[in-house]
Amino acid sequence: MSTPFATIPDDGTPLRVVVVGAGGMGRAWLRTVEESPLVELVGIVDLDLAVAAEAAASLGRDDLPVGAGTAALASDVGAQAVINVTVPAAHHPVTTEALAAGLPVLGEKPVASTVAQGLSLAAAAELHDQLFMVSQSRRYNRQLFSAKRLSSALGSVGIVSAEFFKAPHFGGFRDAMDHPLLLDMAIHQFDMARFLLDADPVSVFCEEYNPPWSWYRGDAGSTAIFEMTGGERFVFTGSWCSPGQETSWNASWRISGEHGTVLWDGDNEPLSSVPVSGDAGGCEDPGQEIAGSLRDFVAALRTGSTPMGRVHQNIMSLAMVEAAILSASTGARVSVDSLLEDSYQQAVLAERDPAVLEVLKSWTSVRSALAGVVTGTSM
Repeated sequence: MSTPFATIPDDGTPLRVVVVGAGGMGRAWLRTVEESPLVELVGIVDLDLAVAAEAAASLGRDDLPVGAGTAALASDVGAQAVINVTVPAAHHPVTTEALAAGLPVLGEKPVASTVAQGLSLAAAAELHDQLFMVSQSRRYNRQLFSAKRLSSALGSVGIVSAEFFKAPHFGGFRDAMDHPLLLDMAIHQFDMARFLLDADPVSVFCEEYNPPWSWYRGDAGSTAIFEMTGGERFVFTGSWCSPGQETSWNASWRISGEHGTVLWDGDNEPLSSVPVSGDAGGCEDPGQEIAGSLRDFVAALRTGSTPMGRVHQNIMSLAMVEAAILSASTGARVSVDSLLEDSYQQAVLAERDPAVLEVLKSWTSVRSALAGVVTGTSM
């Protein structure tokens, strides 16, 4: 099977990248890019040029080119790829612009503001034969990989549960969000569950709630029960206003199977009730968080390997969030296939690029298209 995106053969020099977005998360990415021997930072894009220049200066690179337009600056500096660290509302336009300019994109989560926009971006990536990968950074954790390896000795897995209890006082937009926990945090645990189970969501029943002492306007707590494609159940329970005895930012995990249980506290080595032959800690090291996703992105472009977070697969993590919110809003169990179909119809109605629309219309089913069973027309 041919690679579904164009590769950039390794010529012995670092991959030339521009970073779009110079805010707080953008600064973290800029530091990571500067520290990596795999890439070379050749420009910073931000609508506020003063912020971009300040970010360049913070790296000790006052002469680094900055600009307000992604494609324009990338062309000026000869960039080979884009790292999109803008706010979620800008993910779709910035990534669309980069893909149309023939540039592969590594983007921050979520893939886009909505599943419908994510489907548009998947079609655009097909059309332009470019890799669009979402950095779901908490997958890049050696202990998570160890937990998955240990779970292989459990036989059939019945239930995976994640408990997330923190009490951060962020201030700003999170305090005013409608669904602060589900929208801004739970996507990490939802995506990690997909990784642990090698499965996608089928349906969900979810409740949201807000204790009387909460400092969030929207519901800061939720419990969601997902049916997954292998028949397993994934249960998420979390709160962002639970001080004392807080869990890891990765959550606290239990994988319960036919022959035993794996426990992972999110910060230390996982434990299993079932002996595993060999060194359980000797599994693949995926790198750590955004540095790991950057390494995965570059390896995919150099070799044609499929990275974790390719847009077609990652959309299912955002679909879990949207389905959970819809369930909490309606009080009913939500079918993920129904949500995908509704999102697809929205994407078709909203698409303004005739060529992207043609790709979308070539899909015979959303789930098959996202799985790579059916592909659209590419150029």
